[in-house]
Amino acid sequence: MPAASAIKVMVVDDQTSMRAMIRRTLQDIGFRDIRDKASAVEAFDSVRQDRVHLIISDYNMPDMDGLQFLQAVRGDAVIGKTVFIMLTGSSEKAVVQRAAELGVNNYVVKPFAPAALKEKIERVFGELN
Repeated sequence: MPAASAIKVMVVDDQTSMRAMIRRTLQDIGFRDIRDKASAVEAFDSVRQDRVHLIISDYNMPDMDGLQFLQAVRGDAVIGKTVFIMLTGSSEKAVVQRAAELGVNNYVVKPFAPAALKEKIERVFGELN
């Protein structure tokens, strides 16, 4: 049973309000080491230099979308095994399917309840304490 406070998280979303909401939700669950970036390009460089255990990324972003970001992470020898949870406002079957093919660990449709995000994280890490 891992302690949420020991898990390093990177939140990636181009919307400031969404990053803040996710950060608050994670803090309420018990996470303490939370970083965030407004773009997948910035996040990719950041997590390569300072690794995290969990990436929570939006799908719909300019420059590099969540699927491209996931593909870049999975293709990288250093960070390829990092747990990746995709957030999206769409439950479009093609996007969900492509994310699964690329190796996403879990998927959350926005808007979501804090309990839903916690449950998705626990499916990957086990029950948090």
